Amino acid sequence: MFEQNELGRHSRIKGIFMSETPNSAGDIKEDRASSKQVGILRALVPYFAPYKLLVFIALSALTLTAGVSLVLPLAARRVVDGFSVGDADLLNTYFVGAIFVAGVFALGTGLRYYVVTRLGERVVADIRKAVFDRMIGMSPAYFEKLMTGEVLSRITTDTTLILSVVGSSASWLLRNMLMMSGGLIMMLWTSPKLTGLVLLIVPFILGPILALGRKLRSLSRENQDWIAASSGKASESLLSVQTVQAFTHEARSAAEFSDVTEKAFDSAKARIVVRAMITMIIIFVAFSGVMGVLWVGASDVRSGSMTVGQLVQFVIYATIVASSTAALSELWSELQRAAGATERLVELLNAQDSLADPIAPITPIAGAIVFDKVQFTFPNRPNVLALDDVSFAIQPGEIVALVGPSGAGKSTIIQMIQRFYDPQKGEITFGGNTLPEMERSAFRQFMALVPQDPVIFATSAYDNILFGRPGAEHDEVIAAAKSAAAHSFISALPEGYDSYVGERGVMLSGGQKQRIAIARAILRDAPVLLLDEATSALDAESEAAVQLALDELSKTRTTLVVAHRLATVKKADRILVMDNGCIVAQGTHSELVAQEGLYARLARLQFTETKMNERDTV
Repeated sequence: MFEQNELGRHSRIKGIFMSETPNSAGDIKEDRASSKQVGILRALVPYFAPYKLLVFIALSALTLTAGVSLVLPLAARRVVDGFSVGDADLLNTYFVGAIFVAGVFALGTGLRYYVVTRLGERVVADIRKAVFDRMIGMSPAYFEKLMTGEVLSRITTDTTLILSVVGSSASWLLRNMLMMSGGLIMMLWTSPKLTGLVLLIVPFILGPILALGRKLRSLSRENQDWIAASSGKASESLLSVQTVQAFTHEARSAAEFSDVTEKAFDSAKARIVVRAMITMIIIFVAFSGVMGVLWVGASDVRSGSMTVGQLVQFVIYATIVASSTAALSELWSELQRAAGATERLVELLNAQDSLADPIAPITPIAGAIVFDKVQFTFPNRPNVLALDDVSFAIQPGEIVALVGPSGAGKSTIIQMIQRFYDPQKGEITFGGNTLPEMERSAFRQFMALVPQDPVIFATSAYDNILFGRPGAEHDEVIAAAKSAAAHSFISALPEGYDSYVGERGVMLSGGQKQRIAIARAILRDAPVLLLDEATSALDAESEAAVQLALDELSKTRTTLVVAHRLATVKKADRILVMDNGCIVAQGTHSELVAQEGLYARLARLQFTETKMNERDTV
C-alpha cells in the first residue's frame, strides 16, 4: 500500500511539470509555443491600463535620469581638457554644472523609484485579486486535478516574482536599454573608429543570451513547478496535522516534504548555473573587449589623433554601454523567471470551468426540485456511475429524506442540486427552470446547507454564524445560535461570541462545529434547506434540541435530509432509499418497513441496536 501511494505521489508531482497543467479539469492543452518566449509578459499589459498616468511619470523620470547620465561624460571631457589649457573659470563653471546635474539625477531617480515601486505593488495586488476571484468561482471539478496548495503558490510565490520585475527589473531594463543605445550613439559621435571596434564584440555578447536564454526559461518554469509542489505538500500535511500526528506520520510527512523541497533546490541549482554562465561570459567578453579598444584609443592619444578628454569621454561611454549590457543579461534572466511565473498565472486567469453561467440567465424562483433521469460520474472516476437514471421530485414545503449505505449517492444529490457538477445525462430543474439556465449564485441564494463535514473559518464564532447572511442583525445571530443549541457553549467561551475558534475550528469539538454550521443555515433563512448528516456529530441531548429546531425550520421550507440514522427521518413526508447510485425504493417510514427491502433491513439493525444500548444503559 505504501509503495503504491509513493508511486502515485511521485507520478502526480512529476506530472506537474512534465506535462501541461490543465486549463480546465480533465483537459490537457496542446503545447504552448508562445510560452517559450518572454512575450508572455504582454499578458500583464491590461493590468497597467488603469494607471496610465503613473506609467507616464515613471517613463518620464526614467528618460530624464538616463539622459542626465549620458550628459555626465561630456562634462568629464570638458574638465579634463580644461586642465590641459589651465582655464580656472571654465573649470569652476563645469564643477557647478556637474553638481546641478547630480541634483537633477537624484531627483529623477527618487521619483522613478517611488512611482515604479508603487505601480508594481498596485499591479501585483490587482493580479492577485484577479486570480483569487477567478479561482474562488471555479467548480469543485477543477480542483480535482489541481491542488489548492499549488494555486496558493502561484498567488504568492509567482506574483512575488512578477513584483520584482514590475517593481524594479522592468524599469532597470528600460533604463539600461536607453543607456546602452544612447551610449552607443555618443561613442559613435566621439570616435567612429573605436565604436566600430566595440560593435565587433556585440555578437559575442548576444550569442550566450540567445543560446542559453531558452534553457534558462525552461529551468525557471521547472523550478517554479517544484516550489508549487512543495507548497502543496506542506499545505496538505499542515491542514491535516492532527491526523498526521495521530498516525505518528510526522517523520514520513517530513521526509516527503524534504524530498520535494530538495528537488526544488536541485532545479534551482541548475537554473543558477545557467544564469551564472550567461553573466560570466557576457561580463568577460564585454570588459575584455573594452580593454582592447582602450588600448587602441591610448595609441591614438599618443599619435595626437584624439585628445585625452575625448578618450576619457569615450571610456566613460564604453563603460556605460558595457555595464548596461551586463545588466541587461542579468535582467533578461529575471524576465525569463517572470515569464514562467506569468505563464502559470495566466493559466489560472484563463482557466475554463467545466460549468458556466448562461449569457442571458433566467431569474430563479422558489419551486419544486426535479431530477429527471439523471446520470452522473465524477470527473476523476469516469467509469463509476455515482448516479444512475435517478428521477424524483421534491415539492415546495415537502420534507424528503435520502437514506442508504455509504457511497450510495446521497451526498452527490446534494452537490448536484447546488450545481457543483452537471449531469452527463438528464436534467435538474428548480422552480421549473433547469439549473444551467440560471446563474449559480442566484439560485444558490435560495438554499441553505449544513454539510456532513462542517466548515469553520479562522475567525470568531459570531462571524462564522454571520457567514450565513452577512447583513443579519446581532439579535438574529443570537437567535439562530439558540435555535441550533449553540448559544450556551459559545457564551462559555473566553470571549463569548467574539472568541477566535482557530483554523478550521480546531478549538471546537465536532459537535460544536456542527451546531455553528446549523446556526449558520438557520440564519440564512432560505426556502430550501439541505441537511447532509446535519446532526451526526451531536450527543443525544443536543441532537434532540437541534432536531426540534430543524423540525420547526422545516415546516415552512423545502427540506432534503441525508441521514444514516433512520430515527432522524421517520417524520419525513417521503423517504428515498438509495443503493449504488439508484433509487431502489421510496415511501414513508411505515410503508418502507412493510416492504421488507433494504430500508427494512437497515431499520431492524439500527433500532435493535438502539434498544440494546438503552437496555445496557439501564
